[in-house]
Parts: sequence; structure tokens; C-alpha cells
Amino acid sequence: MIRLPLLIASAIAAFAAIVSFGAAAQGFAAVVSPPRFELSAKPGERVREVVEITNASAQPATYRLRTADWTLAADAGVSFSDALAAGSCRPWVAIERREITVPGGGRYRYRFEVLPPADAPAGECRFALMIEGDEQSVRTSSGLNVPVSGRIGVIVYVTIGQAAPDLQLAGASVAQVDGKRVPVLSVHNTGNAHGRLGGFLSGVDAKGRTLEFTPSTLPILPKETRSIALGATDGANEIADIAYPVRIKGVLEWGDGKRIEFDQLFAQ
Repeated sequence: MIRLPLLIASAIAAFAAIVSFGAAAQGFAAVVSPPRFELSAKPGERVREVVEITNASAQPATYRLRTADWTLAADAGVSFSDALAAGSCRPWVAIERREITVPGGGRYRYRFEVLPPADAPAGECRFALMIEGDEQSVRTSSGLNVPVSGRIGVIVYVTIGQAAPDLQLAGASVAQVDGKRVPVLSVHNTGNAHGRLGGFLSGVDAKGRTLEFTPSTLPILPKETRSIALGATDGANEIADIAYPVRIKGVLEWGDGKRIEFDQLFAQ
């Protein structure tokens, strides 16, 4: 099992491509688009999609592709596993081929498909499409040659049937996140598909500043409780030193038009 830090594209706008410790290895210059798929299918219905792989280097590159199961830890670290997890939907997935070669500066439209069985219950199929470059040897400061390789994981969600998230607020607190003390919501998902919080929140902190707050868009997986940080700005710039206490009000949104009226005092 490989555990990686989560890199979120577009300033945490999406749970996107996850790049391993070796992604900066010499010779690995793959760029993928889109970095995430959110699809839906009926039982027995085949869904086909294409991920575009661009080789940004000047030299031809060979990439190996496979599927993997994944989990998201409390600290937003992602663990990928080649072994089939319990209840994995990867047997429903077919990929175009295991290896491709892309010329320097070239692009490859790589196809994959998902076919839920006709008796598949409502729920969510989740897997990663792993794109891995050739192994390279990197010399460390101590003179050792260490083999590394670059990897990108494209996350795929497929909602089956009428599956949907059901998000509920389970608590609120102030916690240390990335070295800053920020308001954090505890959110529980009682549904059978992942969800993400959005919405419009504002408050006045102890310095008299009117701040806008935006929830992290990390996915809240089915039956999971996840801590969702609220990032603060003054309308233009990120605020790292929120002065507590601060009362935050507004509307949280998720799913298909679901709304939660929010009014919470956050104290130091």
C-alpha cells in the first residue's frame, strides 16, 4: 500500500490528481486532464470515458496504467492499494491497455469504461486510475542511487442508481490546520454516495474585520465523519490570524439543492 499526501488542484477546488513522492523524478512529465471524474450510471449500463495524458517533456515517455483502490485518511492523506478492497468495484472496470508510449510534447486519449452489473445496488463505485512512469535512479546526498518513479492517481466516482449523500453537522470547533487555528466543522455522511460542502458564510472577528468563510471541498465519503476546515478571506486576501471569538452565519449547501442554515460561535 502506498500512502501519499493529497495535492488539491485549483486551490482546493477539487479533489484531484494525487502525485507521489517520485512525481518530480527526472523524465516524468505527465499531465492529465481531467484530474477527476464524477460519473453516474444505472445498473447494467456501461459508462465510457477518456482521460487525456500529455507528455510535457521533449523525449518519448512510456507510462504504465492500472486501477487501484484508495482510502482518504483524517489528515487528507491518500492510500492507494493494488489489492482488491472489500466490496471493491474494480472488477467492473475495463481499461484500454496496460502500457502506452507518448511522443515528446504529444497527447494520448486513454479510454476506460465501467459496467455495473444489472443487480448492482444503489451506491457509489470509487477507484483510481494510476499512471506511472519509468523507474529512474536518483543519487542522494550520501551518494546512494535510489530508484524512484512518478505516479499520478486520477480519482473516479460513479454514482449507481439513486445513490446520494446525506450530510449532517455533527459538531464545530477551532483546530490547528496547516499551522493555523481555523474554524472546523465535523460533518457526517449517512448517505450512500460522497458529498462536498459549499455555501456562503460570513462573520465579524474580534478585530472587527468582516470575513468571508469557505468550507474545504474535501469529499465526505459514505458513512464517514470528516473534519472540514473553513478558510477565511477579507474578500480579497486569505486571513491567517482570525481573532476569536467569531460568530459565523450563512448557508451551507451540498448535493442537489440541499441547504443547511448555519449560525455558530467559534471561541479560542
